[in-house]
Amino acid sequence: MEAEGPTYERPHVLLMVETSIAYGRGILKGITRWLRTHRRWSMYLEQHELSASPPAWLADWHGDGVICRVTDSQVAAILGRSGIPVIDLNDLYDELGFVHIRSDHRAIGHMAAEHLIDRGFRRLGFCGFSDQRWSGLRLEGARDRAAASGLAVEAFESDWFGPRAPEWERGQEQLKAWLQTFPRPFAVIACNDLRGQQVLDAARRAGLAVPEEAGVIGVDDDALLCDLCDPPLSSVRCNPEEIGYRAAEQLDSLMAVHRVTAALRPTQVLVPPLGVTTRQSTDILAIADPTLAAVLRMIRERACDGLTIRELVRHSGLSRTKLERLFRETLGRTLQQEIRGMQIKRARELLAETDLPLEKIAPLVGFSQASYLSHAFKREVGESPRDYRRRAQAGKEGGGADRRSAPPPQTA
Repeated sequence: MEAEGPTYERPHVLLMVETSIAYGRGILKGITRWLRTHRRWSMYLEQHELSASPPAWLADWHGDGVICRVTDSQVAAILGRSGIPVIDLNDLYDELGFVHIRSDHRAIGHMAAEHLIDRGFRRLGFCGFSDQRWSGLRLEGARDRAAASGLAVEAFESDWFGPRAPEWERGQEQLKAWLQTFPRPFAVIACNDLRGQQVLDAARRAGLAVPEEAGVIGVDDDALLCDLCDPPLSSVRCNPEEIGYRAAEQLDSLMAVHRVTAALRPTQVLVPPLGVTTRQSTDILAIADPTLAAVLRMIRERACDGLTIRELVRHSGLSRTKLERLFRETLGRTLQQEIRGMQIKRARELLAETDLPLEKIAPLVGFSQASYLSHAFKREVGESPRDYRRRAQAGKEGGGADRRSAPPPQTA
């Protein structure tokens, strides 16, 4: 009779990570990546909202380890009494007695401010949540970067949750009034993408042109939410997948020594952001001249709808010669180049994100024939529309870098 091979019992692990937002799903993706090349766990996913109370059964659970995003003093007390190894991923509290892994929020604020300063903005605001510690840390990072350039950051904050949180319409009117205090052009760092969407809505109510008069950048790079915004929202890319990977790595090490008190010595690991995904809300250099800003806004909104230079000249109130000179001196390109650049940019988006044939794309971006678009596209981009589509869609399927991403700025 053959001897049986060695038995293997998987560790029992509880994951208390929200799945309703991209950040939490990124953490789970990082945990999955670690598990693919290491020993497997028996896992239970408790899909708690960040503000939810701990489940009633938690005090009596006798597993091997916990990765927790919803850690507060109440949860910490329960888990601390259990003696189970815990990796704490919360963004509100420090020194809860566990290994603590989170985003480097100061570096996030620093990176957002640098992105705006690099685009020529010299008047900066920060829109955050007064009851969220991570928001305050991001504000500190933004102010540190701005101060290095001799700039200040004005802050607008209100509660996110609870009885002091303003109802939607009142909150948006307060935000609108704050935006109207800034001389134009200016830019706002929103503490996260949800706040960025609120800033963009308030800017629209205030009649501000984004990005010509007001640039806006968020944090988290939640692609669905950012693309839903009008205009699409630029955002700092955090690294939740790395947080998840490190959490799995740390937890497995702690479980290997099985509840040895010395192994649970609290430490903190800060994970820096990856870079900035530039979308339309900051895709411009800050323009102080109101006439030029208005012309740029018209080109952005109507370049693909048959806009002519004659219409731009009439809209500006200047002669064509003066307007062309203003454009060349400020931006280094002509009116026609600006219109064509916006058309090609839209063509690139449609080629990468849809399966529409070139014959359908051409009229959508302001060309009467596909052949004209193909010729202009190859001249501007350096490859044919077909080759560009093949490369862009292959990169998307293979998990390549976001084609809209700018190189990450340097952080301190």
